[in-house]
Amino acid sequence: MITSTANQQVKQLIQLNKKGKLRNAQDVFVVEGPRMFREAPGDRIEKIYLSETYFKSQWKEKEAEAPWEVVRDSVFKAMCDTQTPQGILCLVKQYHYSLSDLLKKEDPLLLVLENIQDPGNLGTMMRTAEGAGADGVILSPGCADMYNPKTIRSTMGSVYRVPFFQTGNLKETMGQLRERGVNTFAAYLDGAKGYDRPDYRKGTAFLLGNEGNGLTQEAALSADTCIRIPMEGKLESLNVSAASAVLLYEAHRQRNL
Repeated sequence: MITSTANQQVKQLIQLNKKGKLRNAQDVFVVEGPRMFREAPGDRIEKIYLSETYFKSQWKEKEAEAPWEVVRDSVFKAMCDTQTPQGILCLVKQYHYSLSDLLKKEDPLLLVLENIQDPGNLGTMMRTAEGAGADGVILSPGCADMYNPKTIRSTMGSVYRVPFFQTGNLKETMGQLRERGVNTFAAYLDGAKGYDRPDYRKGTAFLLGNEGNGLTQEAALSADTCIRIPMEGKLESLNVSAASAVLLYEAHRQRNL
């Protein structure tokens, strides 16, 4: 049993929760909780850590396809990013998708995100993308880290199932989508069309921007069409994750008529 926060593995896990560069260097990310553990593909789990209480009350050794260790409860809490740990966390191998992985289907449905800052929003949009049947998520260089612990929790497991690709050049990627016959739609306050007017049954990519500033003008102009979600009252816009749900589920509705 690991009994001290001075243990090298404990120190490493604490740093992995905090530092994206270290996660990338080691090509892993941290997940917490029984649900996230059970949904993780077994061949991607590198190491499992159990609190002493969880080990005694819930752990079944046959669940494990990877090495595991038991940790004193107080030490386990220090290892976790959450305030109320659920007794199990594990290291999972990172995913590495290419743009072509997101374009395997003839008429893909994609979400393209520019400079999303809040990890919770990013994770929620991954979850929404899975629910609406999207084929992938494209991230601009300025987006939050997909492997931030808050992002991972917010995906509710979708991080294991929804392909995502971080582009080094958003404008170039938008051009590649166009070349593949994907129609691109920018959610923009000055959009000329209501979001429910275009046809989303063919290849479709929705482009959404930063929580505070929305899309940059350059990104909006790189899209084929600028669309808007009508606002009543005094609201200027929806939260970006809510906006993504509106757009993706309109595409889902059209594709399932």
